[in-house]
Amino acid sequence: MTCLQEPQPLPRDPAAATVPGTFARRTAVVTGAAGFIGSHLCERLLDLGAEVVGVDNLLTGRLDNLSHLRSADGFRFHTDDVTRPFTVAGPVDFVFHLASPASPLDYARHPLTTLKVGAIGTLNTLELADAKHARFLLASTSAVYGDPLVHPQPEQYWGNVNPVGPRSVYDEAKRYAEALTSCFQRSGSTRTRIVRIFNTYGPRMRADDGRAVPAFIQQALAGEPITVAGDGSQTRSLCFVADTVAGLLAAATAEHTDPVNLGNPHEITMLQLAEEIRDMTGSASEIAFVPLPADDPKRRCPDITAARAHLGWEPTTHLRDGLRQTVDWAQQHFPRRSTATTGRAAS
Repeated sequence: MTCLQEPQPLPRDPAAATVPGTFARRTAVVTGAAGFIGSHLCERLLDLGAEVVGVDNLLTGRLDNLSHLRSADGFRFHTDDVTRPFTVAGPVDFVFHLASPASPLDYARHPLTTLKVGAIGTLNTLELADAKHARFLLASTSAVYGDPLVHPQPEQYWGNVNPVGPRSVYDEAKRYAEALTSCFQRSGSTRTRIVRIFNTYGPRMRADDGRAVPAFIQQALAGEPITVAGDGSQTRSLCFVADTVAGLLAAATAEHTDPVNLGNPHEITMLQLAEEIRDMTGSASEIAFVPLPADDPKRRCPDITAARAHLGWEPTTHLRDGLRQTVDWAQQHFPRRSTATTGRAAS
């Protein structure tokens, strides 16, 4: 298995988000606030002294993710759907647009909603940022590269996306969202930033969202077969959620306006990941191979040259450390399942 080096402090751009006071007494709106990454972002912004307005329609987000923040000073939550026009009272300095179904199971269940939040939801949040003279950050995705023919994927790569395939509702929604965000930036009306998030994992992932890390952990804890798609040779690059959030904050405050990849440049195969999680949980689960989903990317790995150069950012969490934190959280929060339950292949 390829793992990261142990965490080391990184030099930061003077405008980067870790500079003390960058977010203090600023107001940030976070859409998708009750989601996996969104809830961690809200928590970190509050730690940095920001006022945070969380917005989520709770389609795939969970209030449990925010339960420890609901009584925090400086936090407000609105149950709202960003595909309808909405506003926020008072001044706003940053708008972080994370709202969207993000796992293959979720956007397969909610295809039209996924397209709407990428198109109409992005337009509404951009217009909120424009009206408030706030800086806007779009949480895009590595899915804009599709099943890439270039490896690793730099931001200049235009992608290999099937526009009518089963993943197209998510891929094309994010590609359109990037086009819309870039339009606002070029017009000069709104200061925008675009980050392309690669596979992120950590505490608060839903056990049933179909992504590899929570699916493998759930199956291993239950003693079920760990279902690996294809022959398990397809790769992903896993970034711990705290590192991804640090990248979002750095991008929001940097002066770099082009899209930037946020992810871990170290690959791991799905078979290696399954074996690592099985060993970490002490599970006796067997590895079961199932058919590969349509348009499943064979390799996904970011080129983070731009993030290093313009944001002073790179991931610092050792893969084993991040997985250990995720497994420990899952053991306390994932629902218990019978070993008779049939597992679903993770993507």
